Amino acid sequence: MLLIGESLNVITKKIGTAFKERDPKPIQEEVLFQKEKGMDYIDINLGPAKKDGHELMPWVVEVVQEVVDDIPLVLDTSNIEAIEAGLKVCKLTPIVNSIMCRPERYEKMIPMTAEAGAGFVALLWGPEGLPRDENERAVLCVELLYAANEAGIPNEKIWVDGIVTPVNIQQPQAISLMEFQGMLEDIAPGARSTCGVSNVSNGPPEHLRPILNQTYTVMLQKYGMESVIADPLDDQLISIARGERQDIVDLIYGIMDGEEPDMDSLAKEMQAYVKTTKVILGKSLYSDSWLEL
Repeated sequence: MLLIGESLNVITKKIGTAFKERDPKPIQEEVLFQKEKGMDYIDINLGPAKKDGHELMPWVVEVVQEVVDDIPLVLDTSNIEAIEAGLKVCKLTPIVNSIMCRPERYEKMIPMTAEAGAGFVALLWGPEGLPRDENERAVLCVELLYAANEAGIPNEKIWVDGIVTPVNIQQPQAISLMEFQGMLEDIAPGARSTCGVSNVSNGPPEHLRPILNQTYTVMLQKYGMESVIADPLDDQLISIARGERQDIVDLIYGIMDGEEPDMDSLAKEMQAYVKTTKVILGKSLYSDSWLEL
């Protein structure tokens, strides 16, 4: 599974301050760390960047490329002008993160992306917001990819993001996304896929976030998810994505297929994956103490 590093993000104090003060050092330290961790893409997340995004994005891109010029970049901001400016200075083919399924957004952004020869994340957030189920996701996907194909962007350059939601408040949505992911190849042959997997753990206590992120990554992978936008600090998730923990993958896949492992025979680490898989599947109610039950 491909990994997109999420931590070059304006919401973190260190990076947010570096963006504001135009201090290249923390930015370059972060991208060198992501390279060391083996990230396949680096996401540059400016947030809204309403005031100066058109100047900030190309500056950050060039700062990153001074020290890491062999990893493609993902340009992440809701400021369309900032994306356009960043596209002009990328050395490798970038990905635009993201284009929503809203005509007022995609009618502007798709032609711009096509002209730059870039790929993009097709975010299945529609005029009414979050899709209610896998079928609404499919409808939004078809609309957005049709518009992109008409503009000359092939499915192979489109990364569909069906949207991950927090499991503690949107438990059925976790299953809906997996169901949609399993439909994607039939809906859009050749299209790629990604998601912000850390959103599944947005809200639970900090120490519980890694096990949720790791478990859901494996579950999505079973349904064909190609990549995740993830925390480069999570060494276990990286190991799983690189195929180094097949024991964890086999265990989670088995539970998804209806198997009931003997908990007494499992190490505590593996018991945690069993319990977490059942929470995400809705077989157990979510609570902050699910690992202790």
